[in-house]
Amino acid sequence: MVASSYAFQVSCSLQRPSVSPKEDAHSRASLSSSLRLKTFLKVFHQNPVFHNVERTAKEASLRLLDAFVDLAFEIVDQPLLPCQSNFAPVEEIGAAVLVTDAVTGTIPDDFTEGVYIRNGPNPLFGGLKSTTSIFGKSSHSWLEGEGMLHALHVFRDSISGRWKISYINRHVDTDTFKLEKKREKPAFLPAIEGDSAAVLSAHLLNWLRFGLVDKYHSNTNVFEHSRKVYSIAENYIPQEIDPFTLETKGNWDINRYWKRPFTSHPKKAPDTGELVVIGIHPRKPYFELGVVSGGSAAKKVLPLPRNRCNEKVVFVARNSSSSLRIELLPIINFFRYNVIMDFPLTIDVNRLITGGPLMKYNKEGYAQIGVMPRYGDSESVKWFRVEPNCMFHIINCYEHGDEVVALAITSSTSIIPGPDFGMNKFEWFSKRFKKIEQSEDESFFSRVYEWRLNMNTGEVTERNLTGMKYSMELPIINEKFIGIENKFGYAQVADLNASSTSGMTKYGGLAKLYFEGRKVELSNQHDGLIQVEYHMFPENTFCSGAAFVPKSGGHAEDDGWIITFVHDESTDKSQVYIVDATKFSEEPVAKISLPKRVPYGFHGAFVPLYAP
Repeated sequence: MVASSYAFQVSCSLQRPSVSPKEDAHSRASLSSSLRLKTFLKVFHQNPVFHNVERTAKEASLRLLDAFVDLAFEIVDQPLLPCQSNFAPVEEIGAAVLVTDAVTGTIPDDFTEGVYIRNGPNPLFGGLKSTTSIFGKSSHSWLEGEGMLHALHVFRDSISGRWKISYINRHVDTDTFKLEKKREKPAFLPAIEGDSAAVLSAHLLNWLRFGLVDKYHSNTNVFEHSRKVYSIAENYIPQEIDPFTLETKGNWDINRYWKRPFTSHPKKAPDTGELVVIGIHPRKPYFELGVVSGGSAAKKVLPLPRNRCNEKVVFVARNSSSSLRIELLPIINFFRYNVIMDFPLTIDVNRLITGGPLMKYNKEGYAQIGVMPRYGDSESVKWFRVEPNCMFHIINCYEHGDEVVALAITSSTSIIPGPDFGMNKFEWFSKRFKKIEQSEDESFFSRVYEWRLNMNTGEVTERNLTGMKYSMELPIINEKFIGIENKFGYAQVADLNASSTSGMTKYGGLAKLYFEGRKVELSNQHDGLIQVEYHMFPENTFCSGAAFVPKSGGHAEDDGWIITFVHDESTDKSQVYIVDATKFSEEPVAKISLPKRVPYGFHGAFVPLYAP
């Protein structure tokens, strides 16, 4: 086959079509002119004068665009009420500050050495912004603001053996953070919520000036992979962070392999350290799922018909094996499924163009959960239609008999992106935090929810596991139990009165969820609720970024502690609480006072000094 192909190529190269002398002369002249033009252009492009002209023209056009933005857009601060004061940004503290002498209680001798890091928005230039222009109004949503990391280092002194504790904070030094710092003023126009014409113009002007429709926030979560620490938000790839200095080392695109945003909640296989990620995008393909092993990745494209902002993925281990491994390509078959959550909160540029919002929760839309076989592809995903609701955070998924069990936090409506533009934002949020004064369909009340998906019959059983006593969110588990049946989970408990008063979520306690054990019988409607143990904080004290710290050498699933940043609004002081997970409702074993106020934020992680 190779020989015949080669002979064919030679035969073709020896043949020449016959042409008249006149045609041949014309062809030669055209070729000569073409060569001269190419030579001229090559020399011109290599001439420094050309590059200077090109650069000058580009700089002039950018200056014109900047001048137009300065003239056409009025940028103002979004005001904060007194009860919202701990959502305000803070300055960087500089070098780490020792807080060893600021401990009330005792850090246990068997506490794991490591770094507790929490991420959250800390907007530049005084706070979130709004704009007014000839196109209408646009504003930053409460999700936005440059990421700031707050870290508590808990180590033993190498000489004395005593605990040595320090605190540090620092902005995540993203590309767009550096750009705005250099300009010393806001550069990007708010591009998520507002009048559709204003949001569209923001997208266009941001793109023309910076090559991006919005800035990189990196304000949502922190995760560890291959003994490196990363900061992440849903709209870009992660940034590697030095866990000791919090210095930003650079963007992580998996050796240029990953070219779309990361999920802010990647899942890590406990035994191998491999990382399962998803990426969503406004254009097709909307959804990609990948696994990262070291510095390489494999990915699968799922042709979903819509772009979700709350798609999540988790993996499920075999019933018969306690080994934990995830891989998208057929190498070792320890895992049976990847589980994909597809719920009706969407990003749609076409909707924006026609006058609607960029982001919208459609409570009349469909919701589905996909179970993707271990060796499967997009064609082999089995989809289960479920009751529509809003879901941002998965607790865990595992296999039980013929069923795949999924646990998550759900609510009847979405807190993202907020009210239709023009409505009173404070009143809109405040009303929906009150669970009694309106129907549940309009409430932000969040509860633990379970779906049982029968892989043989296709049937779905779903239920609320925690009733309507407390609203809770931001769940965590002992990460050694990701993908296998877990007995316990933990969540932050919302103080609905304080949240309603401030129009922003405040968490006044912690909850321990008992997925196995005694069921609480309340009424026919709420039979089968799981047991929940609560650790409530003093009045006007609220937490953020809770994380589970596994005990080194611990055997039971709840051998460990919950660590969280808390803020007392009565004194305007911030602390870190350490709560024994086995004595959950008792007083924290330690409270560590901090030298600086820590604003409320999103997710936290505890990174052990040495991998367990």
